[in-house]
Amino acid sequence: MVVPLTSLSHGAGCGCKLPAAAIGALLARLPAGDDPNVLVGFHTSDDAGVYKLRDDLALVHTVDFFTPIVDDPFDFGRIAATNALSDIYAMGATPVSALNLVAFSLQDLGEEVLLEILRGGEAIAAEAHIAILGGHSIEDAEPKFGLAVTGVVHPDEVITNSSGRPGDALVLTKPLGAGAVSTAIKRGLAGAPLEQAVRVMTTLNRDAAEAARAAGVHAMTDVTGFGLLGHLGEMVVASGLAAEIDAEAVPAIDGVLELLADEDLRAIAGGTRRNRAHAEQFTTFAPQVPEARRWLVCDAMTSGGLLAAVPADSALEMPGAVVGRLVDGPPGTIAVR
Repeated sequence: MVVPLTSLSHGAGCGCKLPAAAIGALLARLPAGDDPNVLVGFHTSDDAGVYKLRDDLALVHTVDFFTPIVDDPFDFGRIAATNALSDIYAMGATPVSALNLVAFSLQDLGEEVLLEILRGGEAIAAEAHIAILGGHSIEDAEPKFGLAVTGVVHPDEVITNSSGRPGDALVLTKPLGAGAVSTAIKRGLAGAPLEQAVRVMTTLNRDAAEAARAAGVHAMTDVTGFGLLGHLGEMVVASGLAAEIDAEAVPAIDGVLELLADEDLRAIAGGTRRNRAHAEQFTTFAPQVPEARRWLVCDAMTSGGLLAAVPADSALEMPGAVVGRLVDGPPGTIAVR
């Protein structure tokens, strides 16, 4: 009997992250350190750490792993690998190598399921032209998979989340809603667009990152478990700015808005609920914004797109949708209209 992977997961994909509010408070209590070669550490909530080796070379490090968001093990591996690589692309860097991170029960699930997960990760690694050098595994009844990824970048070409400028357009390169799709499937709701969601979650952000650089990007992050508002919130805090979001412009995976309009909220993931409670501390919603779209901008997305702050006159050169702008205002605040 094949065990559905999501039935073993307490929270699907990036929705299993610890709450943003709790993590931020904890990290604030840790020392920043004084190594001059640390170009990007953890205190700006950026996507990856950057360490300068030479005047012309810096290493970019990230790690990401999570519980199953789909039942198919090959797709789970692909999604997890795509998601981990995204942090490197968000920093404007090129990934070069990775290590597998595995939590798994061979006794409960068998070797073939793990092999398929690893094959999925390897397929994305091959597409990204990176080498998987090995990894680490532990015994765990709840499966988890991801990658620790190393990339390279010129120290002068690092893209962070802290360099946004007033008037920048905000471009989102993938639609939202994977959290809702996964939750709907786990709860047996009809109409969950799984195929479309998998296609979104397994699309590398490599080409979008190249387009952002060509458009003169000032600041960038990717949208994953903390939702659009959570990750944008980190950007505006780090940049010392405010933001405006056009609710109707935010793209959704086909069928997701219908799931989010369910009056019993059965497609709302636990991570999405935590995201909204956190975002409402720094976000105001205009009265006309529908509930489905309020949930969408808080969706606990897995392997989402890039959110790029680019000059307004070059925003249309990027793939995706222009969803808002950075503005002068109380730092760290967002208005959804």
